[in-house]
Amino acid sequence: MKLNIVMVEPEIPQNTGNIARTCAITNAKLHLVHPLGFKIDEKAVKRAGLDYWDKLEIEEHESLEKFLQKYEPEKHNMFFATTKGKTKYTDINYSNMDEVFVLYGKETKGLPEDLLKKYLDTKTIRIPMLPTLRSLNLSNAVAIITYEILRQNNFEDLQEISNYFDK
Repeated sequence: MKLNIVMVEPEIPQNTGNIARTCAITNAKLHLVHPLGFKIDEKAVKRAGLDYWDKLEIEEHESLEKFLQKYEPEKHNMFFATTKGKTKYTDINYSNMDEVFVLYGKETKGLPEDLLKKYLDTKTIRIPMLPTLRSLNLSNAVAIITYEILRQNNFEDLQEISNYFDK
């Protein structure tokens, strides 16, 4: 199974650095959809995932429209992570999918409302949380959903048991 993490117009370099590290360590492909709220070579981005940048598969997209033209939601297993979603991220069966795309919006606004309305009943997912608080940190949300998808796929190609003391 190929996992694609899609960051739509991320604004905070440290979040993107942490997400890049999560992608590298899980063999997920990172998609960055412009405009970005920072330069990809900024120290804050690199510092969060510094020793993993060379192990990261990354694809940049000029805009969300261009991304959606290239990877059509109707033709792919594509999910939109949002606090407005109708389906819990754990209620999706990812284990029968060859490839999965999960899109995350910018920290201050999330994903565009028109996109969410279009796919609200079929492709939006959410992490349960208290109704009185806004949301989780973006990099934490990415990690939670990423590891659920990997768990459902039996952590394919990932080392499950440490051999640290065997060295």
